[in-house]
Amino acid sequence: MENEPSPRSPDGDADRLAGLLEARYSCRGFRPEPVPRDTIERVLAVAQRTASWCNAQPWQVTIASGEATAKFRHALHVHAAAGDPPSPDFAFPGRYTGVHRQRRRECGFQLYDAVGVARGDREAGMRQRLENFRLFGAPHVAIVTTEADLGVYGAVDCGAYVSNFMLAACSLGIASIAQAALASYPGFIRNWFELPPERLVVCGISFGFADQSHPANGFRTGRAPLNEVVRWVGD
Repeated sequence: MENEPSPRSPDGDADRLAGLLEARYSCRGFRPEPVPRDTIERVLAVAQRTASWCNAQPWQVTIASGEATAKFRHALHVHAAAGDPPSPDFAFPGRYTGVHRQRRRECGFQLYDAVGVARGDREAGMRQRLENFRLFGAPHVAIVTTEADLGVYGAVDCGAYVSNFMLAACSLGIASIAQAALASYPGFIRNWFELPPERLVVCGISFGFADQSHPANGFRTGRAPLNEVVRWVGD
């Protein structure tokens, strides 16, 4: 019948999702121009559909733009460069072993090779790590927090939100990177943004338009084949 919507194709939806997952990457070099406010609100509206335990929706998002980003970037970089030890609200991995260590090293080598950091050059490696706290030049950052009383599963729900935020951003031509590094200094972040003590910092998401000429954006990480991560039981 004329003007009726075409039926959705499950295969088509899966293909579109697969395309977004393939296109998304962790951007480490951004152009300075801001993302329009209505585009950011569209990303947030899509990400808000994220599933959560009992629909608790534990995430709260603080977004800095413009001069607020510039001031935060400078202060956070100074704080991190001073050498204060990280004190995250959620413990970072104690160690990486086996295949997890192998994948982590491969990702690190890819990044360092892309930006010209020689293996063993600790000074250059530290400069690159501190780029995390400059937000890789992004014009915006989103700080994602959860309620302390919801424990680790509140953080798990926030992880799903972060993934959907980045996919929604990618669908609108916006690059992003999820940064656990920002969670190294939750006390600093709570003080800076005047967040209550019961809000635990999960991570930050720096986002904006990608600088395609930046060497850090010139590589892509791989993914393990299914036979390395899936165990079938039964038929």
